[in-house]
Amino acid sequence: MRQRSSLAALILLALVIVPALALSQTSQETRTLIVNGQTGKVSVVQINGRSYVDLEALARIANGSLGFQGNQITLTIAGARNGPAAAVPSTDPPADPGFSRGFLKAGIEAMSMVREWHSALANAIKNGFPLAQDWLSGYRGQASAALRLASVAASTDSDRNGFQLMTNGFNFMDQLSNQYLAARQSLDYISPDALKNDPLDQKLLSCGHSLASMVASGQFVDDGSCQ
Repeated sequence: MRQRSSLAALILLALVIVPALALSQTSQETRTLIVNGQTGKVSVVQINGRSYVDLEALARIANGSLGFQGNQITLTIAGARNGPAAAVPSTDPPADPGFSRGFLKAGIEAMSMVREWHSALANAIKNGFPLAQDWLSGYRGQASAALRLASVAASTDSDRNGFQLMTNGFNFMDQLSNQYLAARQSLDYISPDALKNDPLDQKLLSCGHSLASMVASGQFVDDGSCQ
């Protein structure tokens, strides 16, 4: 049986050699064959500049197998039927895409509402207009509603981090508004240029500039202005 397998394994070689044997220049030598990283010694027959090897030796080196059925020879090499190797998943976290489009739109609206709130307060202080709780509460309500919409729109890490800073900016404005409402209710004098020397107002303005810069770039960058 072993002899029959060996002879059958050389069928392909024989089919090529026999018809041209009388006309061909042939030589045989032992060489090292590498198949899929597997190394082994095989006899190589060269005919008219072409090299031929024993199928059985090829199957052995490649950790494959030979099958015989009638006049058919089946050569199976381990791993030959496998598809391309699956890519090794990257261990690096996916890059944050920055602010989402929906959040940018909602965030800009929220920032606009806070800016209108601030403008109304600043204009009243500058011109000595009376400050009323109900009047400023309307601006606060609009800004709060816009901020909630921004929260719903947040979908990326940048969105969520940016929303936190926007919330801080809203809180600065709320504190500023309450501060001057309390001063008015206490009948304290409020200078027309009071906001120019107010640390809280300066902090609010710095936070607003930082948020506007982030929105323009589309990326979250915390420079500490809103902390």
